[in-house]
Amino acid sequence: MPRHEPISDCIMRHLPSFYPGQAMRGFGRGSKQLGMPTANFPEQVIDNLPADISTGIYYGWASVGSGDVHKMVVGIGWNPYYKNTKKSMETHIMHTFKEDFYGEILNVAIVDYLRPEKNFDSLESLISAIQGDTEEAKK
Repeated sequence: MPRHEPISDCIMRHLPSFYPGQAMRGFGRGSKQLGMPTANFPEQVIDNLPADISTGIYYGWASVGSGDVHKMVVGIGWNPYYKNTKKSMETHIMHTFKEDFYGEILNVAIVDYLRPEKNFDSLESLISAIQGDTEEAKK
């Protein structure tokens, strides 16, 4: 799969990686503003990420509870467009679920890196980048 950016040894040192955690409600903008529902990991999962893990967009596989495994993209970082003050880990699973799964155990296997985190000058450009990340991850 072609990468958007060169991958550093620091990133490769942490891949693949596996993170389980309780799916939590996030900022409420994934579905509403971005057209892409996400589930967030709790702070204790984020606090236990490797200290030198690069912020950015990754892809891999995810499951909810003991359910089926689906492709996913996950953003790790500060979401500069929204000026977050806390690091987050937001997962978009490429599957339509019949109902919310907040409170369930979310299992994420990160297998590769798409691009670094960056700021955008408009919501439209952010949405376009997210759609591109998703299409690339589907491949």
